[in-house]
Amino acid sequence: MPAIGIDVGGTSVRAGVVDDQGSLLDTARVGTPGEETVLEDAIAGVVEELRHRHDVSAVGLAVAAFVRSDRRSVMFAPHLAWRDAPVADRIAKRVGLPVTLEHDANAATYAEHRFGAARGARVVTFVALGTGIGAGLLLDGRIFRGAHGVAPELGHLCVVPGGRPCPCGKYGCWERYCSGTALAATAIELLARHPGRSTVLARETAGDPGSVTGRRVAGAARDGDPIALLAMAELARWLGEGLALVADVYDPEIVVIGGGVSESAPLFLDEARERYVRAVTGVGHRPLARIRTTQLGDEAAIVGAATLAREKSAPCVD
Repeated sequence: MPAIGIDVGGTSVRAGVVDDQGSLLDTARVGTPGEETVLEDAIAGVVEELRHRHDVSAVGLAVAAFVRSDRRSVMFAPHLAWRDAPVADRIAKRVGLPVTLEHDANAATYAEHRFGAARGARVVTFVALGTGIGAGLLLDGRIFRGAHGVAPELGHLCVVPGGRPCPCGKYGCWERYCSGTALAATAIELLARHPGRSTVLARETAGDPGSVTGRRVAGAARDGDPIALLAMAELARWLGEGLALVADVYDPEIVVIGGGVSESAPLFLDEARERYVRAVTGVGHRPLARIRTTQLGDEAAIVGAATLAREKSAPCVD
């Protein structure tokens, strides 16, 4: 029976009905409220909307948060209202269905393993390049969550000691150099360092550095803007360097690159692969991970959350 997967993000709550082949049958979407009870009202509302049109067996919630290892409670969510909240039990009581919580990157990792770019692989790293870096890890076909449910925070590996400040409180985190936010920051630095060298990007953002966004930089790079292309090359450099660190620790078969920045992969992925090959330990004497872009796109977390919820709620059959 299909299940509902819900990607609870900082700006929107996106829900979908997913069958056992990973196909999205129907969707619903609302804005993300800022208050805890109203947020849970919104989640219950999209569940009821979809249940009205489909028979479903369970609900999976994918959240950008620290989720306890029992997948019942949110410990902390930087962009959501929950703090030490028994979210799964609250929503289950509201909707009358089994509810499972999962970190959004874990859910996306599982979906890519079951139905997408990492199908069948046993050791998979998923790296979502968005505002920051979200990451998931599959070891021997099972999601690795760490001792307390919060692993792996790959975006906060330090790649530049004393580097750019990060909202996490540290300096030089990987996501400060390899994300949509990082792409914009690098472009702003380059515009200041090389006045007059840019064409498209300088003209579009003249007088307002705050208007420089990762999406705008990517668009300018596609138009051949030299500063935007330099910024994209820096992102490729740090993606490759960071993936080499990850490979030295986990030795994945496949790395899947997702998130909004992955839409611009033709601008950076080949160079990132070259950087990775040059930086990884033992190159020439070991198999290297295949680096691919997501097949499921921004639906991956919905598909993964629904699949995990359905599998957890399914009766055991001898």
